[in-house]
Parts: sequence; structure tokens; C-alpha cells
Amino acid sequence: MKNKLIIYRILFILSIVLLPSTTSAQVKPSIIPLWENGSPGFENLRNVPEEAKDYWVKHINYPTLTAYFPPKEKANGTAVIICPGGGHRLLVINAEGTEPALYLNNIGVTVFVLKYRLGREENSPYSVEKHPKEDALRAIRLVRSNAAKWNINSNRIGMLGFSAGGEVVSAVAYENGDGDPNAKDPVDRLNGKPDFQILVYPGPLFIPDSVNSNAPPLFMVAANDDECCSAPVVKLLQAYRAAKVSVEVHLFPNGGHGFNMGNRSLSAAIKGWPQRMADWMADNIFQTPIQK
Repeated sequence: MKNKLIIYRILFILSIVLLPSTTSAQVKPSIIPLWENGSPGFENLRNVPEEAKDYWVKHINYPTLTAYFPPKEKANGTAVIICPGGGHRLLVINAEGTEPALYLNNIGVTVFVLKYRLGREENSPYSVEKHPKEDALRAIRLVRSNAAKWNINSNRIGMLGFSAGGEVVSAVAYENGDGDPNAKDPVDRLNGKPDFQILVYPGPLFIPDSVNSNAPPLFMVAANDDECCSAPVVKLLQAYRAAKVSVEVHLFPNGGHGFNMGNRSLSAAIKGWPQRMADWMADNIFQTPIQK
């Protein structure tokens, strides 16, 4: 009995000693502007503040990337740009930005959460069809331009979009993404097409009727009873199958819309969807050869 008490005390002391080191290992995210002087044509709005409350942020006039770097011992050279949802009226920045970023960090992925401009916010000067796409293209090019600095493989830069964020991903995923070779800014000369994409209950905008054989590999998740966003998943699945391009789909019978990372769901399957994503990335993305 005396020996057991000694062991318990040792374990308790160790837990206290080790806890601060775990906490101090967490690195504060870095904020990276897409354009230092503000988005082209809207530079005068650069210093207009955002609005944030509870789970959301809106009034995005100075689009940025929030960078989350994994521990060096876990980093695998893959990067993901996350586009939170919110109907182009706001961004669900915690549950569809921070939470997936931390999850992906834990499996070695470098993450950038994109605050893109919102075309449906009241009195917005932006267009849903134009400005989120510009932000997404710039985000990919900016990450690609810093690949060596951030220890990222330049052909392992993907995008993850929730709901309306999935529409932002779709807006850039099916074009060639070629940059302007004559652009003054060298970032804009780079390719802006993602190397892979992950869509979580994506919205219907910009979903193509067909895809080419060079479409990015795709992982999708949705609930069949999601009246808004299960149909785009089925449509894309059919297009990918016709083009014989790699695709994995998890269509759950129930779950509705907006289950985020599954934490609040009562469904064991939906709670486990992030692990299915991690498995897909391990099988299809992490082994992609480094571009020479």
C-alpha cells in the first residue's frame, strides 16, 4: 500500500511538471495579409475593422490567412487552405476554421485559414462570383510562393471548404489556375489551382457539370438529409466517376447541414468523419512525390 502511494505521488508530480511544457509548445497563429496594401481596387477599405462575435466574423475588407504550423516532428510537407462557411454573409471562423486547423496540425499538416470577402453581407461592395475567387487564387499562390520557407511541398497544397467555403474552393479547382507571367507581383505569376480538395457539405455554386482528367483529387462529406448540400456532392461524384478521377465520398443518412467537425453530433459516423479524411490524406496525399 505504501509503495502504491509513493507511485501515485510521483505520477501526480510528473503531471504538474509536464503540463506547462505541453502548453508552452503551442505556437500562436500568424496573420498573413493576402495583399499588404489591401485587395486590388479596394485599398481604401484596408483599415476598416472586422466584426466578430461568438462563433463568427464578418465585414472582411482586408483578406488574410491565419497560419497554423504543426510541430516540427509531425510536419509532413502538406498544406491545406481552409475556407469556412457562412453563406457568404459571415464566416463560421471557430468551428469551421480554428477547429479543423488544429485537427490537421495534429496529423502533420500546415494550415492556413482564409478570411475571404463576403458578397452577401448587407451593403457589401463585393460580388460572390468574383471576389472570394480572387482571394482563393491569391491564397494558393501566396502559400506556393512561400513553400520553401514554410517547409511545404509545392505540389501538396490543397483546399478544404465547408458549405459556402466549398463554393469558394469549387470556383478555383476546375480551371487551369495559370498565373500572369507578366505580373509585377511575382506571387501572381504562380499557379493558383489546388493540388487536392476536401469539400464538407459544399454549396451548389460553381459545381461543374463535368470535370477534366486533371481535376484535383477529391474527398467529400455530407448528410443525405441536407436539402441544400447533398445534391452537389452527388453531382460531383458522378462527374468524377465519368472522368475517372480519384474521389472518395461519405454520404451519411442523417445529420443535416452544418455539423462542422462532428463534435456536436449524436451520430458516431459523423463524429468520425475527420478520421476518414485523415485516412484519405494518408492514402492519397502524404505520399505524393516531392516536385523537383
